[in-house]
Amino acid sequence: MYEIILVLHSYWAYLAILILVLATINSLIKFFGKKEFHAKDLRISLFTLIVSHIQLLLGLVLYFVSPRFQLWSESGMGGIMKDSINRLYLVEHPLINIIAIILITIGYSKHKKKSTSSSKFKILSIFYAIALVLLLSRIPWDVWPN
Repeated sequence: MYEIILVLHSYWAYLAILILVLATINSLIKFFGKKEFHAKDLRISLFTLIVSHIQLLLGLVLYFVSPRFQLWSESGMGGIMKDSINRLYLVEHPLINIIAIILITIGYSKHKKKSTSSSKFKILSIFYAIALVLLLSRIPWDVWPN
């Protein structure tokens, strides 16, 4: 089961990052271009929200079925924090990516409450761009995109 979830999580990450980049670029271009907010823009931001939440669910399942998870009971917090690889997989990657998905969720929720196109694109641009930077900062680049 671990291998299947690992493959799903890895390949779904391509889609999650791609759609987040697309949504961020779309909102930035339309914010600075002073364009109107259309149904297509809503769909892009909603698809970003859905894809990122699916990635979160896959990641949570992977986290708890991973062989590394046993290190919590074997090494404890001190042992995990001393090893940079285990710290990345067990602390940094999950925590930062959960924060990024929270930011995507907040950005999506806040943009719906705005009445002007400019303010909608501004909110999406800010929250989605910060989430994108956070996600990209905690990807284990040495093993991904394998």
